[in-house]
Amino acid sequence: MPYIPLEEHLPGITGLLEYRKDTAAPIRELTQILLRGPSTLTEGERELIATIVSHRNECKFCTTAHTAAVDILLGEENTSAKVKQDIMTAPVSDKMKALLTIAAQVQQSGKSVTTESVQKAKDAGATDLEIHDTVLIAALFCLYNRYVDGLSTVTPTDPAYYKGLGERLKNHGYNRLPQGYDHLKK
Repeated sequence: MPYIPLEEHLPGITGLLEYRKDTAAPIRELTQILLRGPSTLTEGERELIATIVSHRNECKFCTTAHTAAVDILLGEENTSAKVKQDIMTAPVSDKMKALLTIAAQVQQSGKSVTTESVQKAKDAGATDLEIHDTVLIAALFCLYNRYVDGLSTVTPTDPAYYKGLGERLKNHGYNRLPQGYDHLKK
C-alpha cells in the first residue's frame, strides 16, 4: 500500500508523476530526451540500460516495465533475460556489454565507474556521448527506482499490465498522455 494517497488505477511511477505534475514535467522531459530522442544507441539499447539498473536495484515495478519495453522494441524476450543474468554472456555487442557494465557501476555508486571501464567502452566503439548518456540514464533510473519503492507504490502482478505499459512506452515514450490516464480506470 502506498505511503501517500495515489490514484488506484495508476500503479508504479505513473501514479507518482500524476500526483505532482509540476515536478513530473522536467523528469518526463529528460527521460524522453534520453530514451526516445536522437541517439546512436537504439531505443531498445537504452531501455536495456534502464532495465539492468532497475533489476540491480531490485525495483520490481521498473524492472518489469522496462523489460517489457525492451522485449517489445527488440521483438524477443531472450536479450533482456540474458542481460539480467550476466551482462558478459548476453547476446549484445561488446560496446553494449561495456556500456551496461558502466550502468551497473553507476547503480552501485557514481564513484564505482572506473577509468578502465570507460576505456573498455571506448575501445569497443562507444562515443563520449554514449558514455555520458549511459551514466545519466543509469543515474536517472536510480532516482526512479528509489522514488517508486520509497513511496511503496502499487506493483501489479499481472503480466498483461506490463505488456500494455511496454506498448505505451514504445508508442508514446515518456511524455504524459495528452488525454491523461482516466481511461485506465476499471
